[in-house]
Amino acid sequence: MPRLLIPVEALPGETRVAATPDTVKKFLSLGCSVVVERSAGTSSGYLDQAYADVGAELSSPGDPGVWRQADLVLCVQTPAPAMLSSMKRQAVLAGLLSPYSNENLANSLQAGGLSAMALELLPRISRAQSADALSSQANIAGYKAVLLASSALDRYFPMLMTAAGTVQPARVVILGAGVAGLQAVATARRLGAVVYVSDIRPAVKEQVESLGARFIDPPEMDDKPAESGGYAKQASDAFLAAQRQQLSDQLAEADVAICTAQVPGRQAPRLISEDMLDRMRPGAVVVDLAVAQGGNCAGTVVDQTVDRKGVKLIAGNDLPCSVPNHASALYARNLIALLEPVLKEGAINLDTEDELIAGCLISQDGSIRRSDVLTPGVK
Repeated sequence: MPRLLIPVEALPGETRVAATPDTVKKFLSLGCSVVVERSAGTSSGYLDQAYADVGAELSSPGDPGVWRQADLVLCVQTPAPAMLSSMKRQAVLAGLLSPYSNENLANSLQAGGLSAMALELLPRISRAQSADALSSQANIAGYKAVLLASSALDRYFPMLMTAAGTVQPARVVILGAGVAGLQAVATARRLGAVVYVSDIRPAVKEQVESLGARFIDPPEMDDKPAESGGYAKQASDAFLAAQRQQLSDQLAEADVAICTAQVPGRQAPRLISEDMLDRMRPGAVVVDLAVAQGGNCAGTVVDQTVDRKGVKLIAGNDLPCSVPNHASALYARNLIALLEPVLKEGAINLDTEDELIAGCLISQDGSIRRSDVLTPGVK
């Protein structure tokens, strides 16, 4: 019988949990035993008693003996190195493990003889959609970014007709039409804003317009980027420069800019320059979801709101942690969708012939399978 462990998250500020009482019940029905560290779900609204009521065992946080007994550890973000070193050999770790160029993680996995599944590396295929944690969390980030902007803005979002006259709707520019960007479009439109969207991929125009936004056609250049594996490809410097020039006039008239453009494993493209910020009106707001990857906007700082000549620059990192109940519920369902086929006949079967497993399995029993991601350039 596989023994699952749901730990308290080690990273400060991480409010999510990797399993809810509902998904614990599902794991139990698959023939697993489940141990939940006390208070693991408290910050996301799931109390210890709720886990106990569905049949989970409760343990003290960080007990090395409990970690040594676990066959499968489910996390939101990578546990502390001391906890990884407590895991028994051939145990499996699954979560958002920040695998890109993560040599420390590679060393821990090798030293401990561990298998690890990084949800960031799931292939973008239709069969993976129910397990796609990046999308479920990006959806929340796009929604919350608009709420942050509307709260910080010095104007209404919707058009209002009053006895004192008509108030015009806010003008919102969204950079990037991925999952977060499209949810930002939908949320801003529901609040009554006029929304414009910039993206390097012309193919997303139909999606943008279907949500009631206006698409800013990318510059006419020979090297327009498209997609690779469901993600936007890295654009050339020349293309990005032309796009920034095009954006400058849009931002000069904008009340809000929501930045969502990211390329997995790479520095976020810088789309809003200091010169472009100089043209934005005092009172305007920028929310940068890519701030932890270097930022789409000049001057944004992780975990801070910066007042730049009257323009508020809001860091949009870790926004799913501000909606922890639903973020945890969706993330936990992503994990159960990924792991249900793995948990068969009372054992853990990591079938490397399965495209989903092969894509996200970065190590197996301590052998690094995705050195291209974990340790690029290391031979």
